[in-house]
Amino acid sequence: MPYQADESLDCTGLYCPMPIIETAAKIGALDSGQVLEIVADDQGIVADMPAWCETTGHEFLGLEQQGDEYRVYVRKK
Repeated sequence: MPYQADESLDCTGLYCPMPIIETAAKIGALDSGQVLEIVADDQGIVADMPAWCETTGHEFLGLEQQGDEYRVYVRKK
């Protein structure tokens, strides 16, 4: 599931709700249609990010897991 991210956000070491708060701040600086990659090690992001996208209207593109690291991809609405 390779996505071409326009920007990346490192949320490693942050726990709920900080990855969502950081994502909301970062995605605000992107243009509509751009893709943000969020890197995190908090398992909560697996459920939290799709729920946040549904609430905000941004498009949840998918998630990759490598060991304890999660890479989440979101397209700005």
